[in-house]
Amino acid sequence: MEQKAYSIRVKGKVQHVGFRYHAREAARRFGVCGFIRNEPDGSVYAEVEGKTVAVELFCKWCRKGPDWARVDHTNLVEIPLQNFESFTIKG
Repeated sequence: MEQKAYSIRVKGKVQHVGFRYHAREAARRFGVCGFIRNEPDGSVYAEVEGKTVAVELFCKWCRKGPDWARVDHTNLVEIPLQNFESFTIKG
């Protein structure tokens, strides 16, 4: 099965709304690995990898986020596989 990896930057009201914790649950649900962290500019940054369909589902989830978040923009960039073993919250 083909694997993909993406870096994802999410902008909007995405800090202090549980975005990273809900993203971790979404990652577990879809079966992707990687990490997510808050950035100083108020955005959230993640790197994820896994089966192509699973990564696409996670990216789709990031475009909406949890109910109380407001996603204004997402930027996806395909990156080389990183061989992550789990999905973690950093920072």
